[in-house]
Amino acid sequence: MRQAVLRNLHWEGTLQRVWDFPAVAGPDGGKATTITMVHGFRGDHHGLLRLVEELPRHRVILPDLPGFGQGQELPGTHDVSTYARFISDCLRKLAPEPRVLLGHSFGSIVAAEAAALAPDLASVLVLVNPISAPALEGPSRTASRVAEGYYVAADRLPEAAGRALLAHPLIVRAMSVFMAKTKDRTLRRWIHGQHDAYFSSFASRRVVLEAFRASISGTVRDRAQELTMPVLLIAAEKDDIGSVASQRELAALVPDSVLEVLPGVGHLVHYEKPREAARLIETFLETTPA
Repeated sequence: MRQAVLRNLHWEGTLQRVWDFPAVAGPDGGKATTITMVHGFRGDHHGLLRLVEELPRHRVILPDLPGFGQGQELPGTHDVSTYARFISDCLRKLAPEPRVLLGHSFGSIVAAEAAALAPDLASVLVLVNPISAPALEGPSRTASRVAEGYYVAADRLPEAAGRALLAHPLIVRAMSVFMAKTKDRTLRRWIHGQHDAYFSSFASRRVVLEAFRASISGTVRDRAQELTMPVLLIAAEKDDIGSVASQRELAALVPDSVLEVLPGVGHLVHYEKPREAARLIETFLETTPA
C-alpha cells in the first residue's frame, strides 16, 4: 500500500482532510505529474485508493469532499459550485503544474465545473464513469425520484431515525448489488464491504440531502463545451447511470476529448477495473502535451 501524508486544509472556517501520496520513481527514475482525484456521492477518499495504487509514478492528491469522510460540514450549501471551489483551492495550494484533475461519478460533475470555470487549473481532465445524462430524464427518472424521496424522508425524521435510515445496511447493500457487475465473488464481497464501511461516513443528514440534489441536478454536459483542455472520458459498457450512447453524445460536445469504453463493467470502474483505467490514463498522459 502506498503511504500518504495526511494534510489539514483550513477552508472557509472548516477543517478539511487531504491525502497526499508522493510519486514512486518509475523504471527510468523519473516522476510524472500530480493527479488530484475527486470521489463520488456518499463516498470518500477510500473509494479511489485502488486507482491510486495503479498509478505509482504520479503524485496523487486525494481529498474528502466537505461533509463526507473526515471532511467537516460547511456552513453553506453543499452543491456543485461549492465543491468546485474547494477542489480548485486544493489544486492551487497543493498541486504543482502541470496539473491533472480526475473525477469519478458525481466527482466528474465537480471536476468539470472546476475546470470550466478556471481553464488554467488543469492541463488535462480525466472523467471516470462521467455523469453524461440528466438523472431526472430518461429511464432513470423514476429511480431518481424514489431516491430523492428516500433522502427527503431521512432528513425530515428525528435525528436518530433519520441517520439510521440513511445508514440502513439493507439499503446500502441494495445499492452495492445494483452497481456491482463483476462475476468474481471475492471481489463482489470486497466491494460490498467497502460500501458497508464507508458509504455512511457523512457529517449530517443535511449534507447528504444537499449533495444528492446536486448530484441529480447537473451533468458533465452542462460544462462540456467550455472544457478547453484535453479530456479523457472513461466510460463503462454496463453503466446503468450513464449509457454508452449518452457517453458518445457527451464526447461529441467536448472540443478535445477521447472516449474509452471498458467492457464488462458498470459504474464501479474504480473498484472493478482500476488497472485497466490506469493504463488508459497513462497512455493518454504520455500522448498528450502537458
